[in-house]
Amino acid sequence: MLLVVDNGSVYTKNLTDFLLNKNIPFEKQTPQSLDLNSLGNYDCFILSGRRKNEKKTNEINSKIVNYSLKNNVKLLGICYGAEILALTLGGTIRKSSSLQKGNEKIKILTDNPICSDSIDVFESHGFEISKLPDVLVSLGESNYCKYEIIQYKKKPIFGTQFHPEMTKDGNSLIEKFCSL
Repeated sequence: MLLVVDNGSVYTKNLTDFLLNKNIPFEKQTPQSLDLNSLGNYDCFILSGRRKNEKKTNEINSKIVNYSLKNNVKLLGICYGAEILALTLGGTIRKSSSLQKGNEKIKILTDNPICSDSIDVFESHGFEISKLPDVLVSLGESNYCKYEIIQYKKKPIFGTQFHPEMTKDGNSLIEKFCSL
């Protein structure tokens, strides 16, 4: 069962509508309503974007990242979800030079199981990953962001700086991730 962790993104409904339309079974919970002792009930996590920075939300999402790593559970971090993945593992983020909002083309840098060639995506973020920890690799970049798609080395743990729930190419990435 897939757990969607709703961190307050305005795009989470697009994600859950896509999962419903594809008949991908999932549960949706907020970090505040989630019982961390129930993480063993899930074989996949998607961490949504967020609207505001909250310490407790960050702590809970970091615990999910660590649980995923320790137990080899698939994880996809979207926007904030990718940022908390990088931060949890020792990376850094920074405020973007300008708000990134709109369509963007991502160049895929290396073969991977969730996308190939180049993909058209939707950006909506004011922060970005600025330094990757050694355990994460960059799979894709854009003209504005060096770390658009990241992966934990040789594990099904991914992050996207963009919102894949908002475009056809992004939906394909989510579907491929869910079928790993």
